[in-house]
Amino acid sequence: MKKKKQNNSFLKKLINSYKVVVSNEDTFEERLSFRTNKINIFFTLLVYSTILIAFTISVVFFTEVREMVPGYSSSELLNKAVFLTQKTDSLERELELNNKFYNSIESVLSGKTDQVIYKDTLASNNNYYELNQTTISASYEDSILRRYVEQEDKFNLTKNELVIENKMFFSPIKGEITQKFDPSNSHFAIDVAADIGTAVKSVLDGKVLFSEWSVDTGHVLIIDHGENIISVYKHNSKTLKTQNNFVKAGEVIAYSGNQGNLSTGPHLHFELWKNGTPINPEPLFNFN
Repeated sequence: MKKKKQNNSFLKKLINSYKVVVSNEDTFEERLSFRTNKINIFFTLLVYSTILIAFTISVVFFTEVREMVPGYSSSELLNKAVFLTQKTDSLERELELNNKFYNSIESVLSGKTDQVIYKDTLASNNNYYELNQTTISASYEDSILRRYVEQEDKFNLTKNELVIENKMFFSPIKGEITQKFDPSNSHFAIDVAADIGTAVKSVLDGKVLFSEWSVDTGHVLIIDHGENIISVYKHNSKTLKTQNNFVKAGEVIAYSGNQGNLSTGPHLHFELWKNGTPINPEPLFNFN
């Protein structure tokens, strides 16, 4: 009986009406009033809460806001991730080829080899170094003949000139040739005497592959002119271009100097290469 009375008392509290009055604080004039009970307040809050939750869910799952939810991954994001992964792999491969190419250039500069390994060669033959290490036996006569033919082809000036005769070269510098092209003594260049600070110009349009200083050769620039043509400028007092800069034919790229342990006086050491083979620059340029 007592429990029943308590239940009735609780229900009465829920359905009891309350008057809510909004009045002016100064004049106590009634502005707004309405009657309600606890049940109405409860259902009103429930309805508004439901609407707010539904609106939030709609915004999160049907707009771009959903991409900010931790753990959510859309197909677009997955495609972007795959694309970036592939691009990263491609860039890593390109970086690897560049490093091998630059190492090849450094080997040429240091005199370890006279052949430049180009990136297109590396890219087309992933097993280049493995193939290069394969030992092929040949007779003594074949070895002599092969060496003779290679030397004839490599230093045949007429052949090399014909390969690039359609190019309009700019002279890299003006001055007297003090040492000529002499491959028999491993001098794959010409030395042109010039005062320190004389402007050194690019012989063709191209892209700077190498711009560094070394103890033996001072400031060195190597420029790729396309079509497997490379020019080399050594013993400079100052270089004006850095790696990956683009240059125009006739543009000043450095100032001549007398830097490096191998320098014998103020001059420019100039090399020209085609397909990894040194070419005598003297017939192609006017240094006077």
